[in-house]
Amino acid sequence: MTSVNVKLLYHYVITNLFNLCFFPLTAIIAGKAHRLTIEDLHHLYHSYLQHNIITIAPLFAFTVFGSVLYIVTRPKPVYLVEYSCYLPPTHCRSSISKVMDIFYQVRKADPSRNGTCDDSSWLDFLRKIQERSGLGDETHGPEGLLQVPPRKTFAAAREETEKVIIGALENLFENTKVNPKDIGILVVNSSMFNPTPSLSAMVVNTFKLRSNVRSFNLGGMGCSAGVIAIDLAKDLLHVHKNTYALVVSTENITYNIYAGDNRSMMVSNCLFRVGGAAILLSNKPRDRRRSKYELVHTVRTHTGADDKSFRCVQQEDDESGKTGVSLSKDITDVAGRTVKKNIATLGPLILPLSEKLLFFVTFMAKKLFKDKVKHYYVPDFKLVIDHFCIHAGGRAVIDVLEKNLGLAPIDVEASRSTLHRFGNTSSSSIWYELAYIEAKGRMKKGNKVWQIALGSGFKCNSAVWVALNNVKASTNSPWEHCIDRYPVNIDSDSAKSETRVQNGRS
Repeated sequence: MTSVNVKLLYHYVITNLFNLCFFPLTAIIAGKAHRLTIEDLHHLYHSYLQHNIITIAPLFAFTVFGSVLYIVTRPKPVYLVEYSCYLPPTHCRSSISKVMDIFYQVRKADPSRNGTCDDSSWLDFLRKIQERSGLGDETHGPEGLLQVPPRKTFAAAREETEKVIIGALENLFENTKVNPKDIGILVVNSSMFNPTPSLSAMVVNTFKLRSNVRSFNLGGMGCSAGVIAIDLAKDLLHVHKNTYALVVSTENITYNIYAGDNRSMMVSNCLFRVGGAAILLSNKPRDRRRSKYELVHTVRTHTGADDKSFRCVQQEDDESGKTGVSLSKDITDVAGRTVKKNIATLGPLILPLSEKLLFFVTFMAKKLFKDKVKHYYVPDFKLVIDHFCIHAGGRAVIDVLEKNLGLAPIDVEASRSTLHRFGNTSSSSIWYELAYIEAKGRMKKGNKVWQIALGSGFKCNSAVWVALNNVKASTNSPWEHCIDRYPVNIDSDSAKSETRVQNGRS
């Protein structure tokens, strides 16, 4: 018997231990119970129950009262009715060579350079980043930066974000037939672009939401803010009954593209692309039948109390006064440590008893025999999670989580495909990944999906959903016209991109 079969047998025995012990006991009791006569039952009543009615009645009343209290006070389920991912127009598609040209034009248009772009070493650096990024030739750039000269203005940035948000919401309302005036809660998150009036106010104005809508605008919370917004909406839905919550997640590229010479700030230019998602949540019992998912757990982990964690991703000015986002050399270690803490919190909530027992045994062994036991046991999350949506922050992020969680290539297929097709769309990337799984027809009733997002601060946030039905792709899904071409061979595609770039401007 192979080790895999032994582990599956162990998992089955531990998970079903109660049933394995309960059924034989039930059979024995049933075998004796069938011999009881009416006289035996009559004797039992007169000898025990009749003389202990004063004890039994309060116990029965307490049980009924406790059951009613639990039913009334327990949190109401939160349903994901529908969501929509924004698909930019085809004229905004940006191949690797086109993205390199955007970098060139942005620097050329910088007044401090007097119309020149100095040496080309920075271009070689960006080319290498692009080649290794895992991004393909069909990601999307903002319209303002695709123009020559590029429009890196506040107006162009506002135009980009408004198009993304309005486009995603129009498709969502069309698919759900929900009246915007029925929205009771609104949460919008955009980390780097937060104009006044706020983006949440823009949504209220555009779709004429009612005056008592509870609106929130989350800024500066990084790529993990999408799960934070879901968690906030969940808490509000537990307080405000019989209503809808609307969550909008996006990021802005136009206003935050970096045109300086600091290479740690150049990296983000190579990864981020245009995208956004709108999610409709409900706590109405009647919405369960038409909803796609029910929210099972949200777990938020914040390691910002540590200085390294706080400073590993930071927006600041470079030596020449240009603003950008710098990435420190500690980011990999910080991310790994934060993910482990998040998993340590989520694990006990979802893992079966068999995995909890193995982890506890290795944990105690590690404490007692530090030199002999080098690593803690890594729980097998695939026993309870059917699909994984790992934030498409970059190829290295996906690689690390794939290795640390012991996942197979198919488990991270949605993340790699999303990174290739849409790039890093920040907090909305986990929704493009969920849309990919649906478009492939893989989401079946009862399946659980785990969304994992990382962000500055430093934060790791998780959301676990369970499918209420066999989920089909939504109308106007972002994968509607290209799902048959995925997954792609990323390594082969990167080699082709390298050839194209070498034949480009540089």
